[in-house]
Amino acid sequence: MKTFSFTGAKKIVFGNGSFAGLAEHLAELKVSRPLVVLDGNLVGTGLGERLSGLLDKAKIGFVLYDKAVPEPPIELADEGAKLAIRKKCDGVVGIGGGSAMDLAKAIAVLAANKGKAEDYLGLNKVPGQGLPKIMVPTTAGTGSEVTFTAVFIRKKLKKKEGMNSPYLYPELALLDPELTLTLPPHPTAATGIDALCHAIESYTSINASPMSELLSLEAIRLISDNLRTAVHDGTNIEAREAMLLGSLYAGLGLANAGVTAVHSLSYPLGGKYGISHGLANTIMLPRVMAFNLPGAQEKFVDIAEIMGEIVDDLPLREAAYLAVEAVEALIEDCGIFTTLEELEIPEADFPELAKVAMTVARPLANNPCKMTPEEMVEIYQECY
Repeated sequence: MKTFSFTGAKKIVFGNGSFAGLAEHLAELKVSRPLVVLDGNLVGTGLGERLSGLLDKAKIGFVLYDKAVPEPPIELADEGAKLAIRKKCDGVVGIGGGSAMDLAKAIAVLAANKGKAEDYLGLNKVPGQGLPKIMVPTTAGTGSEVTFTAVFIRKKLKKKEGMNSPYLYPELALLDPELTLTLPPHPTAATGIDALCHAIESYTSINASPMSELLSLEAIRLISDNLRTAVHDGTNIEAREAMLLGSLYAGLGLANAGVTAVHSLSYPLGGKYGISHGLANTIMLPRVMAFNLPGAQEKFVDIAEIMGEIVDDLPLREAAYLAVEAVEALIEDCGIFTTLEELEIPEADFPELAKVAMTVARPLANNPCKMTPEEMVEIYQECY
């Protein structure tokens, strides 16, 4: 067995109603004036009012930054950091989906370090510790609450790039399944398949370890068993609990094993056309799985089996391909099957998309099969 390490958020609290303890957690971190980065979709909802009530009762003054949007432009991180500095904030709370939490993590390190957000893009470019940060997911998807990554759109370059540093790990991931109960069916489905994508990619990554594999495979089971229910019966708290736990496990898996070529191929779709991360991954996942079969057949058999497929007495490759079919069935049952053609992505752009995808190097390095630009174009065509 090769040597491995395992990292994540410094502390994880999971449970129904756990959001009510936010003020106590801030006090533990000695944060008295947090900047709260709130998903723009949550402004004016009951959650915003509840947040104010919790912090007002604890006499914690906070500064609200509610400009988080899906696929956030990198300028928002600089703007939020300037606000945190100006208002003398001593901590950051991110509440929302992956975009809000990514934005919050970046603001926390920018507020404590000199430089602009674009200076820290790439791996280990952040020079030092940021402000204490708490992440509160309201979707079961990205796992951003336990990862060291923050992803942004660079509009001028029409590119999507990530900030990756251990300094981005939150001090606390606070997961309350009740906060996901009001998420509508479509985002429930898209974020759920995003979490499944993270689980499958991290399980089949060449950098997977025994610990990451345990979490990734259990994430696949939780998501495949519960996503249909969460989409079609959103008030089912047991399904919502299982989905948030699955998303958490998948996030820990990807933080340690990395993702694979699905992310390399989906990044240009977000950067150039603004397609949401979850939907882009949903489109690419089955076809990349099919491409990767020869490099990880036994693992794809594991995935097929844990998703409920009967693999007994089948030839190895045939059994492995059942994983692809199981994922396709789940996507279809959740009502989010789509194609690049339906999204009006021009076929003529595929070579340029492949060229950009080749620059998303870290996921490609984790992929169980090497991939050329020509093969990327073929995969885009299969998704058309």
